[in-house]
Amino acid sequence: MNIKKLSDDVASRIAAGEVVERPASVVKELVENSIDAGAQDIAVEIRQGGRRLIRVIDDGSGIPGDEVELAFERYATSKLRAIEELSDISTLGFRGEALPSIAAVSHLTVLTRAKGEQVGTLLRLEGGRMAHHEAQGSAQGTVVTVENLFYNTPARLKFMRSVQTEARHISESVTCCAMAYPGLRFSLLSDGRTVFQSKGSGNLRDVLIEVYGLDIAQQMLEIQDGAASESAVAVHGFVSDPSLHRSDTRNVTTLVNHRFVRDRLIGKAIREAYHGLLPKGRHPIAVLKLELPSQDVDVNVHPAKSEVRFRDTGVVYSAVQRAVRQTLSVMAPVPGDSASFGWAHVVEARQRRLVEAGTRPGMRVGDLALEVQRTAEPLTSTAEPSGRDKLPMLRVLGQLGRTYVIAEGPTGMYLIDQHAAHERVLYEHFHAERARASVASQTLVEPITIEPGPRHAGLNEERLTKLRELGFDIEPFGGDTYLLRGVPTILQTADVGRSILDIVDEVERADGVRPWEEEIIIGLACHGATRAGETLTTDQMQELIVQLEQTSLPRTCPHGRPTMLHVSAEQLEREFGRR
Repeated sequence: MNIKKLSDDVASRIAAGEVVERPASVVKELVENSIDAGAQDIAVEIRQGGRRLIRVIDDGSGIPGDEVELAFERYATSKLRAIEELSDISTLGFRGEALPSIAAVSHLTVLTRAKGEQVGTLLRLEGGRMAHHEAQGSAQGTVVTVENLFYNTPARLKFMRSVQTEARHISESVTCCAMAYPGLRFSLLSDGRTVFQSKGSGNLRDVLIEVYGLDIAQQMLEIQDGAASESAVAVHGFVSDPSLHRSDTRNVTTLVNHRFVRDRLIGKAIREAYHGLLPKGRHPIAVLKLELPSQDVDVNVHPAKSEVRFRDTGVVYSAVQRAVRQTLSVMAPVPGDSASFGWAHVVEARQRRLVEAGTRPGMRVGDLALEVQRTAEPLTSTAEPSGRDKLPMLRVLGQLGRTYVIAEGPTGMYLIDQHAAHERVLYEHFHAERARASVASQTLVEPITIEPGPRHAGLNEERLTKLRELGFDIEPFGGDTYLLRGVPTILQTADVGRSILDIVDEVERADGVRPWEEEIIIGLACHGATRAGETLTTDQMQELIVQLEQTSLPRTCPHGRPTMLHVSAEQLEREFGRR
């Protein structure tokens, strides 16, 4: 075929496909234009998941009447003048592609009036071609109505999902904008039903309540200013308590300079921050807002503007990982059977009963004394410790089923999984040794041979080197066999060979999110820890609790399972009918 230039019609439809992937893309582009126009109220209306109609109404600055037609010319924009400005973009839109791309694949009507103008302008386009243009009265702002999306691109129309799926994507787009700009008022009307409405209070938690509901929003932990990196990257937002997680990453929202993006680097930093706190295959709920100089981030990567590049990826990764991890370390509570557990409520109720008891007719002195004794006892400690004092002082009461340590604290009873708790202790102890470059190793009485088998990846020289750094004395012994002469002292087990093979199996089954050597360390802690079914003395249980208190994250084992369950005094009173 001879080389020919594409017609403007074909070129515009191809270009539109890069910007307008689905109805949610239209909503995103139009809402971002409203935000750039300084709108305070932005209303979105859709019908049939956006297929039949998408309407975005704002009270922004509007488009001057003599520039309305120009706004639908490709690469026409009010947000960029020179190439130098590409390195310092402060607006959400800048490419001048959104409006012409949307108009090329729909029937589009815009009604707008700019500030200072007496009358508005109505413009209608069909397939990108102007069909009607007239002056018309309107309020200041802009109303864009998109009908019959993809009517002239049947291939794209054929691949659209169900009405419910497209509506869900639109809802996600609107809520992301609301989380990025909590000071603006957003609403979404779907087939005549209001599905989302934000207050515009400026408080991100208020938006989270509207998006996720009150119960979930209350379990979100706010990233404190002190948890943010001291670098040029500021990290704000909310992350979920480790007990609150989902099966996919749809609830992880990342905003860079108020722009919603999907970035693998940030996602990996969040996963690493939750390392050891979540069960395998589970993901947190998070809304992370990154703020950094516009010169340090390139948003001109893709026409949809959903991808960015950072000048210094290491700084961004460290800032996110440090801020999230520190927030979880300081603020996440010990898992319990109710969010309301704690002495504060119990003490208040007991004091109220004491007052009532003193005024009851026929109250005897002995009865009142008993009430006083019950009320006074817990007043020495009325709240869970905060900050880095993760656990209160605990007193061992005994062992349940040779698996759980029963302990008493100032706020109630604690059941501690002896294996999970010891895993956490050994894991952090090993990392401390590794940081000091002093990993303790023990020589085996007799060397043993290890044969991982053909199902497992071989131990190349790089992995052998890492194993030696972790305290293994291991060398190739021909074929797929290795000779093991020494192991880390953390691995206290009768059958070292079987434990090593089990660890190799576990590492091979891992999802690859964590580094290979990290999986080995977790396996060592697991196989070296006290097992369920082992009888412990009172001194051993007390020592385990003391060591657990000294860890940085005592609430979970390295695999993400909880190490303890807290049953408050309030719950005990309620269960025994004392409330």
